[in-house]
Amino acid sequence: MSDPYSRALSAIDSAHALDPNKIAIDGKELPYELHYAQKCTDYLSKRSTSTSEALRLAIRAQHFRRWEVPRDSYPMTRIGYHAWRTYLKKRQAELVEQICKDAGYKDDVASRVAALIRKEDLKQDEDTQILEDVACLVFLDDQFEKFEKEHDEDKIVGILRKTWGKMTEKGHELALTIPMSGRPQELVQKALAG
Repeated sequence: MSDPYSRALSAIDSAHALDPNKIAIDGKELPYELHYAQKCTDYLSKRSTSTSEALRLAIRAQHFRRWEVPRDSYPMTRIGYHAWRTYLKKRQAELVEQICKDAGYKDDVASRVAALIRKEDLKQDEDTQILEDVACLVFLDDQFEKFEKEHDEDKIVGILRKTWGKMTEKGHELALTIPMSGRPQELVQKALAG
């Protein structure tokens, strides 16, 4: 690992550690965004064994300081949701691009990290697609059980189908290894049945 990589990763994780939202993991309380970032890194290692530093940093930072812009700061509509997500991607990309520059990366690498966080060229760029697979896998593994309790079945099945549609074959293979039972498993099976 290069020195710029270590410095950038440390700065990203230091910011994640400031998240006031906590989650209990194995009896320890962790800032949620640090937990999320670690999960993303874990899934990246399962999804692809050979990755660039830019992709590893983008994966680690894709929700960078997200807690500072809560979902309810935008209208609770579909349009509001998309506006919130668009703003977050832009903001997160800008903040992390500056971290990369401050860590010693040249502009081209810092810009690449930002482009990945913004998910540019999703269907044409393999690294962006890997990032999308990882985001979907972490959603299914870490967030889906809570999410499915908050929404009606038709909405959940629709979201699962959209999630599945965003993923590659490799992403699908990994998703099918995520342990689920009860209603979450039933909803996934229903979504995949078409």
